Amino acid sequence: QVQLVEYGGGLVQAGGSLRLSCAASGRTFSHYAMAWFRQAPGKEREFMTAINWSGGVTSYADSVKGRFTISRDNLKNTVYLQMNSLQPDDTAVYYCALSFHVGIPLGVPGAWDYWGNGTLVTVSS
Repeated sequence: QVQLVEYGGGLVQAGGSLRLSCAASGRTFSHYAMAWFRQAPGKEREFMTAINWSGGVTSYADSVKGRFTISRDNLKNTVYLQMNSLQPDDTAVYYCALSFHVGIPLGVPGAWDYWGNGTLVTVSS
């Protein structure tokens, strides 16, 4: 059993920054890939970024490449999402996810095994 809890959401003005955290418990966190997705009202859950077990390999959606950075601290069982140059279109609930498997299709929500409850990010214009 794995528990994921996201922190750090809130209200920010356009052009601002936020850092989200996702704390994991219940399994050996350092063995598994992690990802961030988001879901805006009325839209499907959207892949943002993923990081492998060591932090040495990352992947980003084109919409956030160059603005968002994923990282992890395996000693703290935490994955982070640094978000810069935020725009109103970034407003969404942000979720972290964990996968026990390798070679999964990163952008497919169903491929990830565990999810947090999400944290709301609101970007005002």
